[in-house]
Amino acid sequence: MFLVMKSEWYKLRKSKVIWLILVVPFIVFLIGLLDLQYLEGMNRWYSKLITINISYGILFLPLITGVFASIICRYEHQDGGWKQLLAMPVTRGQVYLSKYLVLITIILIMQLLYLCSFYLMGLISGITEPFPISIVWAATLGGWLATFPLVALQLGLSIVFKSFAAPFVVNVIFTLPSIMVVNSIRIGPYYPWSQPFLMMNVGGNDNSMFLVSLEQLLTTVGGSFILFFLAGYFYFKNKVI
Repeated sequence: MFLVMKSEWYKLRKSKVIWLILVVPFIVFLIGLLDLQYLEGMNRWYSKLITINISYGILFLPLITGVFASIICRYEHQDGGWKQLLAMPVTRGQVYLSKYLVLITIILIMQLLYLCSFYLMGLISGITEPFPISIVWAATLGGWLATFPLVALQLGLSIVFKSFAAPFVVNVIFTLPSIMVVNSIRIGPYYPWSQPFLMMNVGGNDNSMFLVSLEQLLTTVGGSFILFFLAGYFYFKNKVI
């Protein structure tokens, strides 16, 4: 298992994934730095966080999961890569789980860089109010957890489709409606692609560990994760290579 994950990291080092990990937090930094308006009567850190997450949580974070998933399966779709990989003394389950763990680790690194870039942006912007570390940590880790089902789905789609663009297009199709869905009390809490924003939104339920209720975390994020992960896992185990 460890050797498979090590192999995945080695392949990713030769791709553009490192630059993508750095680009997204840099975009967060620019959005916050260029936003000169603050919500009246609100902590300036909170105001910046809300502004940034409108674009980051709704668009950038869900979309980037599809890009990373396509990249991690790119080599296997070229020149019989799947046959070469599965010829090694590893099971299909280990290969699938290794790819998934590497993907969520990449997202975690990106989220930590998001936190650092947000803090640096606030210092440069001259915000002197105390940094709300507990809220920002909840938003950072909550956004990461919200990507678990999306990563599982995108990994499955990247295994199904040989085309690099196909999984990304599917992700875009389901991500764009979340711009409107997040405002729906009936649909928003149950739409997987709206969860990154909802779990990073400081206007959410800040009385819980994360910025959404535990029920929403377990039903929407947990339920869709189990569904997408098992669907991709069993498809890959039975896939004819």
